[in-house]
Amino acid sequence: MGKKIKCEIYRDSMQNYKKYGIPPAQLVIADIPYNVGNNFYGSSPLWYNGGDNKNGESKFAGKAAFNSDFNFNLYEYFHFCSKMLKKEDKKPVQRGRSSNSPCMIVFCSFEQMHTLIQAAAKHGFVNYIPLVFCKNYSPQVLKANMRIVGATEYALVLYRGRLPKFRNGAKTDENGKNIPGTGKMIFNWFAWERDGKEIPKIHPAQKSVKILKRLIEIFTDPGDVVIDPCFGSGTSIRAAVELGRSAYGFEIDRTFFERAKNEMLSGVFSGTKEQSDGQISMFDFAGMEV
Repeated sequence: MGKKIKCEIYRDSMQNYKKYGIPPAQLVIADIPYNVGNNFYGSSPLWYNGGDNKNGESKFAGKAAFNSDFNFNLYEYFHFCSKMLKKEDKKPVQRGRSSNSPCMIVFCSFEQMHTLIQAAAKHGFVNYIPLVFCKNYSPQVLKANMRIVGATEYALVLYRGRLPKFRNGAKTDENGKNIPGTGKMIFNWFAWERDGKEIPKIHPAQKSVKILKRLIEIFTDPGDVVIDPCFGSGTSIRAAVELGRSAYGFEIDRTFFERAKNEMLSGVFSGTKEQSDGQISMFDFAGMEV
């Protein structure tokens, strides 16, 4: 009989992870604050009333999108990841197959990459692979007739020593060995896919379920544990569970937490249990065994 996967989300800081008894993760994935502070809407028409600078500045001018954009601590984040990711896989592997070592994926701005690589290395994650996501549109519409606009998103895959678990769709034989020619080469760039109307828009920097599913499929297997230390809209949680992975997430902002629980994850989970202090909601995924 298969094992039921589990999902838990906490309205709490990732610093308090010890009290929840979360199992070690194969993958930690997060869209961390970009630290743009009061310039979050700097290239968006929302800066002006009606999107037109003739109308003067709107309520979004000089405002941050969320409070964590000022006080997010990178070193606390990487400390959490170093503790919650599984240990390095030391078992010998067959030629042509990856190890089962874990990794983390961090969405970030281009300008953050160097800082993230240095902070990760201090916590043992000395290797990285940069990822680029290419859009067919740009949010940087202001002064678009005067400059090149951004139409990309960025992320880093960070890992310790051995290359992490890697699944490129290759089929295996009865001995677990890859069958040559059945997998696909995976590039370090991805076409940015938008979600449909069935996915609610909750967070101003929300990543699509489609993109997150693609990444989770590459670096985990069904039944593995995925953690998001700052889940925001909950798209990472939804993506992981719909793929048959156990998922655990932290979100300190009450509004994002409640909207993720009641909108993004509504109807996806059953068996809801919530403590009276509101700090934790737990869901057992109904009908999914792996």
